[in-house]
Amino acid sequence: MILSTVIQQLLEGMITSIEIFLLTLLFSLPLGLAVAGGRMSRFRPLRWLMKLYISIMRGTPLMLQLIVVFFAPYYVFGISLSTEYRFVSVIIAFTINYAAYFAEIYRGGIESINSGQYEAAQVLGYSKLETFFIIIMPQVVKVILPSVTNEVITLVKDTSLSFVIAIPEMFTVAKQIAAADASIAALLVAGIFYYVFNIIVAFAMEHLENRLDYYE
Repeated sequence: MILSTVIQQLLEGMITSIEIFLLTLLFSLPLGLAVAGGRMSRFRPLRWLMKLYISIMRGTPLMLQLIVVFFAPYYVFGISLSTEYRFVSVIIAFTINYAAYFAEIYRGGIESINSGQYEAAQVLGYSKLETFFIIIMPQVVKVILPSVTNEVITLVKDTSLSFVIAIPEMFTVAKQIAAADASIAALLVAGIFYYVFNIIVAFAMEHLENRLDYYE
């Protein structure tokens, strides 16, 4: 292959991987918080529904979830699949998968906060929403950040699973180039990309942790 073409293909694959990463975080972090709220709800049916959802998402492979989300509209509802839906289905599958993990992380963080803080906020005249978002949530973020960092780093590598429904992300493109050129050079480039991307993510999360460390 011509070098410029190879570089262009790898860059396109890199952009796709980054898009999957960013969009998954954009949607899964708030969804995970909503699921955590349902998981801790006093309304028992909702609580058990969220518990079942989390159990399914964490108990089945992400690759299987990608396949189900992509093919379900056709086999269940008879809806014809468009090429554009491939990328959409990847974002949906990644979002609902990671939201389940983030939900349990949120739940652990929220439950670690002393109940006396809720009572103190009530005495000060804060509403339940104000108490949660102004007083509780900043503390939760500090507590859960290391766990969230681990999941985010895993997400960087999991973007490569998009190959299962033929999304040309970085690893898929690298494999195609390696097969065409009978060389592993493209795969090495992909490996370097994932490593550097993870270093950047880890550095950013560590910087955020340091900013939230009020006692240093």
